[in-house]
Amino acid sequence: MSISFKTLDRRLVNQPKEVKFCKKCVISNQRPRIVFDDKDICGACHYAHEKHNLVDWKKRELELQELCDRYRSRDGSYDVVVPSSGGKDSTFTAYTLKHTYGMHPLTVTWSPFLHTDVGWRNFQKFIAAGYDNILGSPNGLLHRKLAKLCFELLGDAWEPFAYGQMGFGYQIASKFNIKLIFHGENGEAEYGGLIEHRHKASEPLTYKLEKYYKGSGLKEIVAEGLSRNIFSKDEVKDNTFQLYLPPPLKEIANKNIQMHWMSYYKKWIPQENYYLACEHTGFEANPDGRSEGTYSKYASLDDKLDGFHYYMGFIKFGIGRATSDAAHEIRDGHITREEGIALVHKYDGEFPQKYFQDFLEYLDINEEYFWEVVNFYRSLVPHVWENTNGIWQLKNKVS
Repeated sequence: MSISFKTLDRRLVNQPKEVKFCKKCVISNQRPRIVFDDKDICGACHYAHEKHNLVDWKKRELELQELCDRYRSRDGSYDVVVPSSGGKDSTFTAYTLKHTYGMHPLTVTWSPFLHTDVGWRNFQKFIAAGYDNILGSPNGLLHRKLAKLCFELLGDAWEPFAYGQMGFGYQIASKFNIKLIFHGENGEAEYGGLIEHRHKASEPLTYKLEKYYKGSGLKEIVAEGLSRNIFSKDEVKDNTFQLYLPPPLKEIANKNIQMHWMSYYKKWIPQENYYLACEHTGFEANPDGRSEGTYSKYASLDDKLDGFHYYMGFIKFGIGRATSDAAHEIRDGHITREEGIALVHKYDGEFPQKYFQDFLEYLDINEEYFWEVVNFYRSLVPHVWENTNGIWQLKNKVS
């Protein structure tokens, strides 16, 4: 059966048609928004050099102390919102603010599509370790429809989580009149992307809304769902999806709500965040020993759909989960580039079989439809993939 698809992932049109790999790590120039210099060194590697050698972290420490002194409540009321899953990075952020700087964090969680067992245990252990939490769970029926639409239209069923992960924290901050939001790392600086704000404590919300979300956005996806009768007019009103979006920009400005990255103030080392989470909240790594598609065991454990987010990145950009993990561990000096290359060759693109049936059932699709979508996205990037006698192969591998 042949299905006619279209994509709203507008990044694919502007991808470099010549695939290059960073000479210091293993990332390629296919990563959206990444910057390479004339020596084929990626922006994340340049930032890593600055982070490890040039940044005055004692000065940043004083900046964080002054910020906390300015916003810390005196009566025990909440003074900072920390989006948190119970994972290693958000645990580090919440723990540091509470126990090192005496803040009173309200942690907020945008619910995973389908909690893994270990993810749920880590979430409960985090709360039990002494953190107030609000769990935001969107309308399950509409959320599943959104995920299915995003899988086809964006090549990533994970996108509705990305909407809520960013918007929900602002919603809670506004409702509780909390002026400070702390996220973990600046992903663009740490992992390769836009470099304008790599040495700033935050970036404007308008910038995030303009630059991210694959060149489209929630409203366009919902409109497409309405046009296809996937959503009915009775289901979708003006404010149906308000939890997925931040409050109006005017409201945020009037309440002076600010977002800051902990990685601006503290040198961001994911492996060390893992050790802290194990010690202080009893965080568990993946009981399978490693996550499918990579060699690591302590990142993105919460959701059964996570593996397909990374797998579709491999399909659209030739960049899988092992590439992402190896690249930042090379930059942090944990492994060599040669070791990273070997790990990429061994694990990158491994199919996330463990939760495949859960994924199909959640989206209400069959396996044939799944592979139709996958191969549609492969066909959009002929500089990344080639099809020889019905067999798809990457054209380029890091070496």
